[in-house]
Amino acid sequence: MVAEIWERTANGCGHRQIHMCLVHEFGQKVSAKSVLRVMRRMGLRCPIRAGNPWRGYSSYRGDAGGGVPNLLKRDFTAGRPFEKLGTDVTEFKVAGGKAYLAPVYDMASKEIVAWDVSRHPDMGQQRRLLAMLEARLPGGANPILHSDMGWQYQHPWWRGELERLGIRQSMSRKGNCLDNAATEQVFGHLKDEFYRGREFDSYEQFKRELDAYVIHWNTRRRQIRLEGHTPEEFRSVSLAA
Repeated sequence: MVAEIWERTANGCGHRQIHMCLVHEFGQKVSAKSVLRVMRRMGLRCPIRAGNPWRGYSSYRGDAGGGVPNLLKRDFTAGRPFEKLGTDVTEFKVAGGKAYLAPVYDMASKEIVAWDVSRHPDMGQQRRLLAMLEARLPGGANPILHSDMGWQYQHPWWRGELERLGIRQSMSRKGNCLDNAATEQVFGHLKDEFYRGREFDSYEQFKRELDAYVIHWNTRRRQIRLEGHTPEEFRSVSLAA
């Protein structure tokens, strides 16, 4: 069972993740330390996260934000799903070119509620992203959506679309990367578990596998802060309450 859980992601996972899966999926009564000892005997070692090397892409092109406030002020705690959301764009080197992931991350459920993978970080990507988000928004939701000062988020179409959807826009100021730390943390885990040290034969292969990883994140990857639940499980229980 330990090896099967380990192999769910390309680069494996840590002992806490395996422990939560053993408890919640297989009904095993075992401690996290015991799982760690078993992993060491099996030679299963999760790569240790180093300083973040993933900040090669910046979408900042100046301040045309028109006074969009920072509504979060680094308070990433949320009581219910679709209360506080975060978004950003991150870059990957793939098959001799580049690819870009734009997600919307729910700070309560830890779920990636919408995402788009593209060769180009353009407004076409953002249109697809917000269309997916619109389809997922529950009735009556009035979330905050936080971003950095990337040009996409200052674009008139983006701002108008958020207003149409009843979404309150929140924006970091230039040079305050900690203001968007919740979404950056997702990128760190994603690239450690899915991307680090791998090569892809084509963009199509990369996109297919990244889409599958995001689904894994939402439906199978368990979270300590969710008391061992997956993001999808937490959302379903919270919205039903």
